[in-house]
Amino acid sequence: MSHVGPSPVTLAPGCFLATLRFYAELNDFLEPGRRQVAFEQASTGRESVKEVIEALGVPHTQVDLILVDGWSVDFSYRVAPGDRISVFPVFESVDITPLLEVRPRPLRQTRFVLDTHLGRLATYLRLMGFDTLYRNDYDDSELVRISVGETRILLTRDRGLLKRRALTHGYSVRETNPRRQLGEVLERFDLRRSAAPFTRCLRCNGCLRLVPKEAVLERLPPRTRRDYDEFRICRGCDRVVWQGSHYQRMRRLVDAVLGSGTS
Repeated sequence: MSHVGPSPVTLAPGCFLATLRFYAELNDFLEPGRRQVAFEQASTGRESVKEVIEALGVPHTQVDLILVDGWSVDFSYRVAPGDRISVFPVFESVDITPLLEVRPRPLRQTRFVLDTHLGRLATYLRLMGFDTLYRNDYDDSELVRISVGETRILLTRDRGLLKRRALTHGYSVRETNPRRQLGEVLERFDLRRSAAPFTRCLRCNGCLRLVPKEAVLERLPPRTRRDYDEFRICRGCDRVVWQGSHYQRMRRLVDAVLGSGTS
């Protein structure tokens, strides 16, 4: 690997140079000297552009558009001498469908599956009303199978997992604090306007439906019967929920994240 610079580039026999430039947050995956600049990369011509990109540390699931000399190509494109390759991340607020070649459709789904290390984020996403699958015993193969089979975006901090060949919808979560992770995901996928807080069960991800108090009266503790009048039932696990003492704490979190983008 060689950087553009004053020193001459030494190539192995049969190799040539192509110029690459990565944009926006894709630079997070690169070595510091390759960020925000065009740089030269040696190739034999046998590698696909996907292989070249992932060899530099960028998971293919983070890429939504590749331009070679201004023309959109897919992941199977074979790098050629002198190519100028521009690599762009997922576009959420700009429709690039007419240009898109790397996948059948852009990564605009708002259903998620999360790896075992993101349990608190899963709860927060459900709190915001987003369809979010999570179990602490999903292994990597199961996560990929669910993501592909159900067209869910796989959220993980494991960059190696995002390089799985079969995976098409994934995102590498940068933040370590769960509340900041929530703000990061909402920002990255432009989800604030589509949030529907308090419409999903935090335990099982099922949708909540409003029910008359009389329908659940026998299932309520005495103080709850006395103090509350609005109740919902989860369509998935049949759990009864109401706006108890924890509600105000969750309401503050919702307002902070949806209002400012931070917690």
